[in-house]
Amino acid sequence: MSTPDLKQSVAAQKASLEAMFDALNKALASIEKLASLNLRIFQSTIARSQEIATRTLSTKDLRELFELQAGQAQPAVEKAQSYWRDVYEIESSALADLTETLDEQFKRYQHDWQALLENLAKNAPAGSEAALSAWKSAIETASATFETARKSTKQAAQIAEGNVTAALEATTEVR
Repeated sequence: MSTPDLKQSVAAQKASLEAMFDALNKALASIEKLASLNLRIFQSTIARSQEIATRTLSTKDLRELFELQAGQAQPAVEKAQSYWRDVYEIESSALADLTETLDEQFKRYQHDWQALLENLAKNAPAGSEAALSAWKSAIETASATFETARKSTKQAAQIAEGNVTAALEATTEVR
């Protein structure tokens, strides 16, 4: 292995590590957002429960108690919708970040493999054309498979987004 090949290999490994740590940092940021959201919701729920309990204990008759209870349904539905919308946005953002990182990494691998094949083709002994052709075909097949999976994932994400939007709209209409 020549020195340029070694340098390329080290650079490729470094790039892979950077991509992995970038993806991990993005995932941790999303987890942090989700934990923060859950903490805010928990604090809000405790405060709201305390307020409701205090108002319930200060009611003077059953009619007032029933009105208080009836008035809680609408805000609860709206808070649930808001919560799930926020969760969906955090997850969508995390998925988009991860997909972008994986796309970049795959393109880098694709380039590296292509460079390797070209280097092998230049230095290959006579009669190895069939083996090189098989490697090239395998790489092209892997690239096509990845592209199909990427498109399918994107389409599934769009369908899921449509379903979430429809569910939130349906819940809003039911109110």
